[in-house]
Amino acid sequence: MFCLIYLFFRVARYPLTSKNSPPILRTVKSNALTNEYKTMLNVGMTGGIASGKTTVAQVFVALGAHLIDFDKLAHEVQEPGKPAWNEIVKFCGDGILNQDDTINRNILAQIVFTDKKKLEALNNIVHPLVFDLWHERLDKIKRQQEQAIILSDVPLLFEEKMQYLFDLTMLILISPEEQIFRLMGRNGLSYDEAQLRLKNQMPIVDKIGLADIVIDNSGDVSQTKEKAAAIWQQLKAREENKDTISGLFPIGRPEKNI
Repeated sequence: MFCLIYLFFRVARYPLTSKNSPPILRTVKSNALTNEYKTMLNVGMTGGIASGKTTVAQVFVALGAHLIDFDKLAHEVQEPGKPAWNEIVKFCGDGILNQDDTINRNILAQIVFTDKKKLEALNNIVHPLVFDLWHERLDKIKRQQEQAIILSDVPLLFEEKMQYLFDLTMLILISPEEQIFRLMGRNGLSYDEAQLRLKNQMPIVDKIGLADIVIDNSGDVSQTKEKAAAIWQQLKAREENKDTISGLFPIGRPEKNI
């Protein structure tokens, strides 16, 4: 499952490969959502906090990918007056609301993070609605472009074992030390506070073992664009042949800068 407040857990804490390490593409089984989407390539993307995942996603969008952001979906289903909003206010009380009736996410986080049962109840409210909205987005994209490559940004993709929803999974990473310093600069945290957030996450080595595509985003934007462009060509080839191949879809391990 996932939640609007899962961004607090998007962290990693183990050493990575060098800055020049290539992304890794593995041979995996096809896990299309249903036959309904068999002409499209569905890629689940995740990454640690402050790893530059948004930047990488936008690079792929510029190349032609369709992006669905689960964070934004979770926020959308909780807009004032919508079903999730009504249920959350019933459950937590109107003390969680801002003056404009939007949900104060900091207050909500304080409530559910100290009580696992409350967190589970919140997830049970939000998650089904987010998945419904996700399918609506997939349907809309399919109507516009049957042979599309869709990148779904899912923060807790591996933690909640959602790999089965996608044909491929993509992990964006940087070194834990770099994450800490980026997080300090972005969120105004102390070193200890940033480090604590990183320690609460699934080990990055475990995520690497689960991902089909691994992009080390420690370099500059030009390096990221170069890696993304090379991977994009392979994703396009895979999508074009998807409806004629079953079982394993070998992409292969690139030899140079991919």
